[in-house]
Amino acid sequence: MTLAIETGGLTRRFGQVCAVDGLDLQVERGRFYGFLGPNGAGKSTTIKMLTGLLAPTSGSMNILGEDVRNRDKAREVKRRIGVVPENLALFDNLTAREYLTFVGRMYLLPLPTVRERCQELLSMMSLENEEKKLTLEFSHGMKKKLALAAALIPNPDLLFLDEPFEGVDAVASRVLRDILKRCVERGATVFLTSHVLEIVEKLCTDVGVIAKGKLVYQGSMQQVRESGTLEEMFIKAVGGDQHESQKLSWLEG
Repeated sequence: MTLAIETGGLTRRFGQVCAVDGLDLQVERGRFYGFLGPNGAGKSTTIKMLTGLLAPTSGSMNILGEDVRNRDKAREVKRRIGVVPENLALFDNLTAREYLTFVGRMYLLPLPTVRERCQELLSMMSLENEEKKLTLEFSHGMKKKLALAAALIPNPDLLFLDEPFEGVDAVASRVLRDILKRCVERGATVFLTSHVLEIVEKLCTDVGVIAKGKLVYQGSMQQVRESGTLEEMFIKAVGGDQHESQKLSWLEG
């Protein structure tokens, strides 16, 4: 089994708060991995550590077979990954083409390659007619598509997506889903966080659940289906069934 992501005891503390607590992840290459959890469970903190945006307090991380605690190894790995962060982190005063060109050059891609990929990505994301607009003027959905285009421009082996479907309309969501499916079909690994369980159930081959910083479930989607639905497994894993008996007094009659 060749792993795209492997962590051992991965932990991140913020003062007295333990946001991620001893995480042991195993994500096979070429798989579509859904990383689920309630709000504040530690999903975004985990992605920030895996992508090098946040240093872990303790534990190990191997990304694409490399120990990323080594700075030289980490630098090489970063050239092989794409990231769509939760806050998008776009440059407001650039056009879509200017932004993609900047990202492509940051990955040290040759300029002719950057130009070719920019054109294809802008067309695929239906942004080719927005040449004169700054990203500041983009709708939320347009920004999501541009962020995904930027993550795809290096043709990554591993793609990290933090809530890519949040606030996206049905048309844009369909485009994003089709692109991600194609990425996995060509051998890339996708690591996705999302609160939309329906999308995770349709797209993902594997799933992990984090609650209060701890990994409480990890398995294939096939294993999930054999025992019920993704929603049922998720609620049980995070202890959500404990709230089923709670009621609002004024709604009882």
